[in-house]
Amino acid sequence: MQINIPLVDILQEVPRYAKYIKDIVANKRRLTESETVALTEECISRIQSKLPQKLKDPSSFTIQISIGKHAVGRALCDLGASINLMPLSVLRQLGLGEPRPTTVILQLVDRSLEHPEGVIEDV
Repeated sequence: MQINIPLVDILQEVPRYAKYIKDIVANKRRLTESETVALTEECISRIQSKLPQKLKDPSSFTIQISIGKHAVGRALCDLGASINLMPLSVLRQLGLGEPRPTTVILQLVDRSLEHPEGVIEDV
């Protein structure tokens, strides 16, 4: 699937992307190999400007959890999300190793873009 959107439109709609491009042009950021990410139906709908059908809130639940010797307390159960974020400081406190570098850029619900430090799998 290929999407053609004028660069000017993207720069106006996503200010953080404009800064990213500016940093590349000013040689403050290195270009890296891109990574292909499979889009879910919801993502494809958003790109095509179609809104998904509104569903009832499934709510969420928490459980007591500890990782190694660290008691985390109550944690939100993963209801099937494919990506979970955690601050780098928490990762280091838990001693889960060093993250593997990644070129993925994540767009959050508030449409802000985040550049993760790296990836830890199967935690």
